[in-house]
Order: sequence, then structure tokens, then C-alpha cells
Amino acid sequence: MGHISNSETNSTPQATPQADTQAAPLSTPFPARDRFADGAQYIAGRLAPGSSGRRHAVVDPATGTEAYDYELAGTADVDAAVAAAAEAFPGWSGATPGERSDALHRFAGVLAARAEEFAQAESLQCGKPIKLSREFDVPGSIDNTAFFAGAARHLQGQSAGEYSADHTSYVRREPIGVVGSIAPWNYPLQMAAWKVLPAIAAGNTIVLKPAELTPLTSLLFAEAATEAGIPDGVVNIVSGAGRDAGEHLVGHPDVAMTSFTGSTAVGKRVAEIATSTVKRLHLELGGKAPFVVFDDADLEAAVHGAVAGALINTGQDCTAATRAYVQRPLYDAFVSGVADLMATVRLGDPFDESTDLGPLISHAQRDRVAAFVDRARGYARIVTGGEAPKNNGLAEGAYYRPTLIADAAQDSEIVQAEIFGPVLVVLPFDSDDEGIRLANDTPYGLAASAWTRDVFRAGLATRAIKAGCVWVNDHIPILSEMPHGGYKASGFGKDMSAYSFEEYTQIKHVMYDNTAVARKDWHRTVFGDRA
Repeated sequence: MGHISNSETNSTPQATPQADTQAAPLSTPFPARDRFADGAQYIAGRLAPGSSGRRHAVVDPATGTEAYDYELAGTADVDAAVAAAAEAFPGWSGATPGERSDALHRFAGVLAARAEEFAQAESLQCGKPIKLSREFDVPGSIDNTAFFAGAARHLQGQSAGEYSADHTSYVRREPIGVVGSIAPWNYPLQMAAWKVLPAIAAGNTIVLKPAELTPLTSLLFAEAATEAGIPDGVVNIVSGAGRDAGEHLVGHPDVAMTSFTGSTAVGKRVAEIATSTVKRLHLELGGKAPFVVFDDADLEAAVHGAVAGALINTGQDCTAATRAYVQRPLYDAFVSGVADLMATVRLGDPFDESTDLGPLISHAQRDRVAAFVDRARGYARIVTGGEAPKNNGLAEGAYYRPTLIADAAQDSEIVQAEIFGPVLVVLPFDSDDEGIRLANDTPYGLAASAWTRDVFRAGLATRAIKAGCVWVNDHIPILSEMPHGGYKASGFGKDMSAYSFEEYTQIKHVMYDNTAVARKDWHRTVFGDRA
């Protein structure tokens, strides 16, 4: 399997020129300081400052400059947000499905009317290319809101019936209570939507803690909910650090459920706290998605799919294509094709519509990705990329070039660890069984894809690959109507779709006696012949 000598691993990277957009003043059109001058907490329908005594900066990762500064939430802010959610719960849970549906339809309309504001705020805090924010993050969140507006009317249960000769039974699906959710920094708007929408559509209220790096669009989302007429306290935001605000939220005795999206390591800590209070838990954790290319695949489609699937959101996506396994007859052509296509990807100002790839979320994350690649030089081949740009005005940002790595061993760090950056590693395989085995050889199981023209190969791959989503001849697309969630160390439970109501509702069995008889036959087990 693809081992090479030390002399080969120490060779210089392939000198493939890579595209950057022209240097231009990097803009920050969203006025974060003015917009959130009252603070970065949203509790009971209004903005408020934090009370931790510690401040935090939202940094534009494209320039390294501060875009907003705010006081982090403390435990008192979490308590206030939970209290507001608890106070709002009886009224919101008591609303009819139609009333909640109407409010969510209005919510979708407000989001659509303010779409450009959301796109600019998302690109500012994350460094996303504006075309990604405008064409993916924002419309996806609007569509998700519209979906749950309809789904709110369809909380289904088992039909009523006489499953015992003397009784009628039916099932109620009821809201759980106050949900405490924690969202990551890679898709702040979409993750806010994925946490908030199924929870409130089912009649719960929520306190959401966004990542302290990226609170802006979560605050806008909560404001839009209020503008749509969703009652104060139904949606609350606490912008604070994980070790105090996050852990206090998860362990809060008045929080009935925790939903967390983030790394597997932090997910284990969240689970530890949540289970100590015996609350419902939903986890969407890390991923290391395999991209399996069989020898009958459309090579051009696979190359384009691999580059797009690896570089989406600068590779900061838990479903991104990170491990390409290519059957040996196509291997060399695939490596060459991906390297050539990666070299055309344009790095630049996120607010320039010609930019394809923005910076990573922070300089610390860029350095983390670079360290993975630098360590891999000792045992693998850097085909293209493997460096931060040093020209065209990008040196001050957290940029890293699209990187392709070959000739790594299956058990190497670069193949097994979640890197969360624009890095794709490619390995060859011989038999179909070997390709499937390698794809499954990871602790994770969030997403995968199989590339083939053969319906039987595709069927085998979708059955045999252990992941919550398996695409065939594509990689990345998601739909509001379809569930998203993982196997194994990628967590459990589903976001999006009607399946998410399994996470945000509890099931109650109701049974009626139909006999009007005081002394039931089964009473003999207690009273014997005296019954």
C-alpha cells in the first residue's frame, strides 16, 4: 500500500502554480459593532450584554482584524436564558401545530427578506466566500425553516386502536421542555437553524450557545424569530465560552435535553455532563468521509466531485471528502486530475464574487492544519499545495492552499485523524472488498460516497459502508427532507427532516379502559379468588 522511501517523502512538493484572486482591499460590509452594540446575548426577545467580566473578539479571518468585541456570557446569563425559555414553554407548547406552523412560515419570510444581511454577516465572521453564503448557507437555512413550518403540522404517532380486547390505546408525541443546544463555528447559521427549528416546531423552547468565534448570525436568527412573531423566550442565545457557559447550560437542572454538534472529544465531555443529569442527548460529532472511486467510474465526474467535496467551506465540514480510495486502474489519472483542478481554485477576498476558497476560521486553525501536513511530509508525498500563500494580500489572513497528499499508509495520522481543512489524501485499492474495508476503517461514520456506473456496485457500497449518509456519484448535497446524522464515533440522532422530531419529542402511551367494570380479570393476580 503506497509506501515510499525517505528520499521520496523529503522531495519538494510538486511545483504546480495555484490561483489566487487579484489583491484588493478586503471589505467588511456588515456593521457588527453598531448592529450588536447592546451585547451578544439574546434573552427573552432582546439583546443584552454578558456578565462574565471577560471579553471576546470576533476576528475577520481574511484579514486578522477585529470585527466585533463583546462580553462573554457567564453562568448568570445562562440561568436568565433558561428561565426565559422555561417561562415561555407552557404557552408555546400549548399552541396548536397550525399556530406554530404559521409562525414558522412568517419566520421563513423574514429570513428571505434579510438574506443579504445574513450572507454578509456569515462571510465576515467565518471568511466564507460570499457566493457560498449566498448560494448555500442562507438559502439552505430559509428552506429548512419553510420545511419545519410544514412539518410542525405533521407530528405523527401510532393510530389509536384496541391492542387489548378491553382497552383503547394511542400515542401522544409531546415536546420535551427547554432544550440547551451548542453549535459549532463552521456553519453558524445553518447549525443554528438545525438546532432551533425542529425543537421549536415540536413545541419546545431553546437556549442556543453558538461558538464564541461566530455568534453574529445566531443573534440575527433569534432577532428574525422575534420579528416573525415567535414569542419572547422561545429562542434565546448565550454567546459564551464552552467551559463555563456551555457546561453550565448542559448541566442545568431545568434543561431537559442537550443537542451538541462539534468534535468527538468535546462530545464525550458533553455526554458525561448530560448523562449525570439524565437528560435527553443528541450528538453530531466528527467525520472522516471516504470517497470511493471504482474502476468503472466517470473519471472527470469523480475528479470534480473530489475537489468540490474536499474544499467546500475550506474543508471545514464534517462530511467533506477527506479520504479518496481509488481503484488502481484509475489511480494515477485521478491523482493528476485532482492536482491540476486544485491548482485552478482561486483564493481571495471572501467578498469578491470570483473567490472560490476563503481562509480557515482562524490563524490557530490554519496552523493546526499546516502541522498535520508538515508531519505527513515524513511519510507521504505532498502532490500539490501544502503551504499558506505569501502574496496577493493574503498573507495576513488564515489562508491555506488546497492540498493533495498521496502515498500515505492507511494507519497514518493524515488518513485517520479529522484535519478540518482543505486537505485530501488519496490511496489506491485493488478489489472492491478492499475498497469497502478501507472506507470503513475509521472510528467515524458520518458520510461517504461511492463513484461507479455499475448499479450492483453502487448497491453494495450503500449497504456496506457504515455511515449515516452515502452518496452515489456525488458528495455533499443535503436536503431539508432527508436526515443528517452519523454512525459510530460520529454520534447519534438526526438533524433535519421529520426524523429529527424523534430527538425533540417524547412518546406517551395513553390507554383507556372500555369495560366500565370495577373488577378486572387481571386483578386475580393480586386478590386471588377474592376478586
